[in-house]
Amino acid sequence: MGRELDCRMDYAKRICALAAAIERARGAAERTQPVRLLAVSKTRTAAEVQAAYRAGLEDFGENYVQEALAKMTALGDLNVAWHFIGAIQSNKTRDIARHFDWVHTVDRSRIASRLDAAAQRPLNLCIQVNIDAEPNKAGVAPADLPSLIAHVATLPRLRLRGLMAIPRPDANGRASFRRMRQLFNALAPHAGPHWDTLSMGMSADFETAIEEGATIVRIGTAIFGPRLPRPKTGCTP
Repeated sequence: MGRELDCRMDYAKRICALAAAIERARGAAERTQPVRLLAVSKTRTAAEVQAAYRAGLEDFGENYVQEALAKMTALGDLNVAWHFIGAIQSNKTRDIARHFDWVHTVDRSRIASRLDAAAQRPLNLCIQVNIDAEPNKAGVAPADLPSLIAHVATLPRLRLRGLMAIPRPDANGRASFRRMRQLFNALAPHAGPHWDTLSMGMSADFETAIEEGATIVRIGTAIFGPRLPRPKTGCTP
């Protein structure tokens, strides 16, 4: 119990520092829209997620379906919003649609259709954009966004919320974030009533992302510490 309490207090200090940094970035950009802090909890145990939740976080992002399902089972009593932020395999769409609240990484019409077919309630969705045209990175090209948005609009159980991106680390991050905001604004008239989300920015660049329009920042290291190897077995609290 003592170790868990110490962990929770440590998370609270980190989360307070992040919240203050988020507010400073919002103030610098004279933005009024709130920014959601999404804790990237992939490879973290259910106990770590629980401690972060007790310290004030409600949104957690996972990359691996089976690992996430184990945590969801262990933490079923918590009022957590689960975000899928990893690569989407076709054979995992059913579990993603039925167990997650958000999906940030849709970049194909076929995946969107499979998520819609499996969903049992409205599923919040962001389209992943390959903003720096990296050949080995997932994401739709900006020129192909209108056709994918039009397809998603025909799927009744998907709630299209906005765009997501992971700019190239050695690129001019601010310029990439700015291009994302410009895309977001240009597409808004055609994207439907729920269009309100730019998911971009991580531990190393979230302040710049917020200044350029991010509404969700995905933070792992600054909350949980250095990334750990992916666990081989399920998680228990």
